[in-house]
Amino acid sequence: MSLQLIRSFIANIFLSPFAFLRIILLRLRKGFTYTSEYTMPPPKFYHDDEAWKDVEPLPQDDGGMHPLAAIAYTEEYSEAMGYLRAVMASNEFSERVLGLTEHIISMNPAHYTVWLYRAKTISELGKPLQDEIEWLNPTALKHLKNYQIWHHRQTIIDALGSPEGEAEFVSQMLEKDEKNYHVWSYRQWLVKRFDLFDNLEELQWTESMIDADVRNNSAWNHRYYLVIGGREGHAPSEEVTKREIEYTKEAIRKASQNQSPWNYLKGILRAAQLPKSTIKSFATEFADLEAPDDVYSSHALDLLADIYAEEENNKESAEKALDLLATRYDPIRANYWNYRKGLLSQSEVAA
Repeated sequence: MSLQLIRSFIANIFLSPFAFLRIILLRLRKGFTYTSEYTMPPPKFYHDDEAWKDVEPLPQDDGGMHPLAAIAYTEEYSEAMGYLRAVMASNEFSERVLGLTEHIISMNPAHYTVWLYRAKTISELGKPLQDEIEWLNPTALKHLKNYQIWHHRQTIIDALGSPEGEAEFVSQMLEKDEKNYHVWSYRQWLVKRFDLFDNLEELQWTESMIDADVRNNSAWNHRYYLVIGGREGHAPSEEVTKREIEYTKEAIRKASQNQSPWNYLKGILRAAQLPKSTIKSFATEFADLEAPDDVYSSHALDLLADIYAEEENNKESAEKALDLLATRYDPIRANYWNYRKGLLSQSEVAA
């Protein structure tokens, strides 16, 4: 080992740990070559593009020479928006405008004005709507939580007049995020727009989603919309009511502390104008006041409290259920359960 290397090593020993680590890393880097699987595309500008030489971009007005809070856009984005403002001012609808909107969306997919002008351009040019859907698919998969993409998709599908292929694409999106609010909202829009309320495949699809995750509140919500919520207040038939009650009971037996099916069950009873006591014996499978140490679902106990409160001369049982919730099975909401208990006393006084 050379004298120079020995001196360097000794000097490094007396450096701070952070400085020493930095030197080691720098030395190691010299022995490695870093490569990246993805490289950013070069910026795209329009001022030197022959196809745009006839357009004078319009700058953004930020409020004078010294704006109070100007946004620091990149040069590429600022220039592209300048050209978009120019073509919007002249009401130009062309292939190059479509390319321009695509470019801007790739940089800022949340810019709703760009989406609106793109939709209008497609309409004015009479472009094949299915081509736009094919372009939208990878764009939506890349930006899962973007509202503007789904609004644009609604506009295109509404004009197309057919939901063909949409159910499959929604399923693909939910594989990425099974509780994506935008995707579920869009699925409800499809059901309403194309009157899929009685579509057996749609109902079976909700079952597959619930089977995959019985705690998926979004799937339960969609099923309720399909069976009850989207039907403008019409009560379900006796056959549908019985089917949904039995289906939900089975789901509860898989996970009795899962609140979603309990809420769904109460919603079905309410829509069918049936009393909660209809499922009293079922609820006691999970919460029996005679065995307070063996309560398997606080939601069943909550339901029983309501049922007992509606029964004559059974307020004591309702109070016992609420006490169990407040003290043992849901103490974090003790104030709420005690409030409910207080309401029972008020009803007795009123009577």
